Amino acid sequence: MPILGKAMLRIKGLHFSYGDLKVLWDVDIDVNAGEIVTVVGANGAGKSTLIRNISGLEKPGSGSITFNGTDIGTLHAHEVVELGIVQVPEGRKIFPQMTVIENLRMGSFIARARKLRAANMERVFAMFPRLKEREKQLGGTMSGGEQQMLAIARGLMADPKLLLLDEPSLGLSPLLVKAIFEIIAEIRKQGVTVMLVEQNVFQSLKIADRGYVLETGRVVFKDAGSALLTNEHIKKAYLGM
Repeated sequence: MPILGKAMLRIKGLHFSYGDLKVLWDVDIDVNAGEIVTVVGANGAGKSTLIRNISGLEKPGSGSITFNGTDIGTLHAHEVVELGIVQVPEGRKIFPQMTVIENLRMGSFIARARKLRAANMERVFAMFPRLKEREKQLGGTMSGGEQQMLAIARGLMADPKLLLLDEPSLGLSPLLVKAIFEIIAEIRKQGVTVMLVEQNVFQSLKIADRGYVLETGRVVFKDAGSALLTNEHIKKAYLGM
């Protein structure tokens, strides 16, 4: 279990560009152990780019990203995973020609997770009984909601300390969106710290301990999730109120 309240992920002064296109501007974000921290914003705000910088898929132009005191800004993606940061990517990106069980095994490829494969398999099947029912089904033949469950379960098979969720509700029906956010809350209860980036502002801030609002690559608001839900700018810009 994480030490609650201890800073786990710290992003300071992060700038990032794709060539001449500036995407992130002086971003500061902290994620404390045991929290759900949500980064919300419209499409194109820079949310997925932020996640890719944390995961090691992109390298910061300047600024720092530290995880439990270790500078991870120059590490390769597999090294970031070995430290305990696992990304569930936007669009699920499961292996469509593999079965559910094969997809899950792929999630536990690092040595630490391989040792825990059997226990983590039991854990994700308890959390996602539908996946247990379909363990021999090809991932590509499943519904969108089932694929999203599989993507999250595959991430949990890597035994993360910090789970990065990139737009997990994208393309799902309202009923499935509700179920996915309930699952995210349950994951935190099981001791995994969660950083969530989402366009679904209401649902994501509702379960968040703290939230950040990203607009055109800049953090424009940060506060408790409940406080951001009552912020007048957010109500008008994102909630249609």
